Amino acid sequence: MFRLETAENPQTLRRIAIEPLTRVEGHGKVTLLLDDADHVHQVRLHIVEFRGFEIFIEGRPFWEVPVTVQRLCGICPVSHLLAATKAMDLIAGYDRLTPTAEKIRRLMHYGQVMQSHALHFFHLSSPDLLLGFDSEPTRRNIVGVAREFPEIAKQGVFLRKYGQEVIRHTAGKRIHGTGAVPGGVNKGISRAERDEMRRDIDRMIEWALSAVHLVAELHRAKPEFYDHFGEFSSAMMSLVAADGAMDFYHGGLRALDADGGTIFDGVDYGGYQQVLEEQVKPWSYMKFPHIRSLGPENGWYKVGPLARVQTCDRIPTPLAEMERRKLVARGEGKPVMGTLYYHWARLIELLHATEVIRDLLDDPDLLGSDLMADKGERRSEAVGVIEAPRGTLFHHYRVDENDQVTFCNLIVSTTNNNQAMNEAIRSVALSHLDGKTITEGLLNHIEVAIRAYDPCLSCATHALGKMPLEVDLVDAEGTLVQRARRNMGPAR
Repeated sequence: MFRLETAENPQTLRRIAIEPLTRVEGHGKVTLLLDDADHVHQVRLHIVEFRGFEIFIEGRPFWEVPVTVQRLCGICPVSHLLAATKAMDLIAGYDRLTPTAEKIRRLMHYGQVMQSHALHFFHLSSPDLLLGFDSEPTRRNIVGVAREFPEIAKQGVFLRKYGQEVIRHTAGKRIHGTGAVPGGVNKGISRAERDEMRRDIDRMIEWALSAVHLVAELHRAKPEFYDHFGEFSSAMMSLVAADGAMDFYHGGLRALDADGGTIFDGVDYGGYQQVLEEQVKPWSYMKFPHIRSLGPENGWYKVGPLARVQTCDRIPTPLAEMERRKLVARGEGKPVMGTLYYHWARLIELLHATEVIRDLLDDPDLLGSDLMADKGERRSEAVGVIEAPRGTLFHHYRVDENDQVTFCNLIVSTTNNNQAMNEAIRSVALSHLDGKTITEGLLNHIEVAIRAYDPCLSCATHALGKMPLEVDLVDAEGTLVQRARRNMGPAR
């Protein structure tokens, strides 16, 4: 465990910034403090953009919320749409969806997981894994992959395209669709649409399985590196179905410790605040959640693919479950913790998503016409939670008697992984950079560790009023006229 929160005598240290982070969604940077011998004293991930949806959604009518909050992101809008809609189902008085509505939503969501995982692995991360962390930066990109591994690049493009088409058929369009509404869905699936999606799904399953084998082979070929890169121990959390199976759409909260022991299980996510707590720090717009019973120092955790494949008891599709068991066996009875295992787990989930999509397309309920649930008692507060591609996603709302939102709290998947990403880059910095002459390739090792979490930095920035702020007013000659400060500590 590495704890480099503060550096002694920081004024004597040299600062290196990786800015901007590349091949991630959103804007962030990493700073390193080094001494004259290039020993690492501090490493931090800074999220430098601010979105603020938690505040400006207040005052809006609740039925606007799902289509508004999905504008948080152009990569995972379906996840925000569904998490918010699940909350608004309860606000509007709908308890149980019709079988057709739930299966259309699930198809929409698994299409989202499929396209997002394909985008991340093939477009954003495969250049590092296939071309080398230290390879020439001008070729370390998707174009370089397409030149040297054309078949892999082609499969990645078409896997993502297929997922986007699933979203189009279920949500109305590929990005920022409106298919999910409080109480159900507003668009059914025609037989022609079902048949179009069914035509290519078997090939997608085949390609997804090949991608899993590709990453598994990287680990087998160089286990001393791939298994331990960015390795550190932590708790893990995800939604799990009532029978212990992986479920991206619904379930109870389960958290395991670093040895695989249970911290909590079967927690109704409507009461998430009983088990989770949020903290803010003055150097990031992203919050730091932790498990309440363990406290902020020891209670942080991982979410996302690597957590999900290990917190669940099984994956309920045969090919993905077979591959999950191979990954889990690498831990020899304990959870695996190497950061690059995220890619292996992510591709197992990609395979699982394709299998679920196939099964849903063969389900006769999918073509039903009963799209809206019966309405019951309206509520003033509700929580919607879903497993987004990057991890567990919380949407919490309160609504007044005039149907206006009075409170919004978002714990986005990347926010849940905030401390874990900081731990990962500290581990990498101390293992690969400490005491060495810093090169671009070595700095890319830091970015590789962050990319493994597939962070969506735009989604995760909502700590309004917590960040320090300093504004200088200068005249035309550059002379300081006035300085306004907030949360900066003593004046310098």
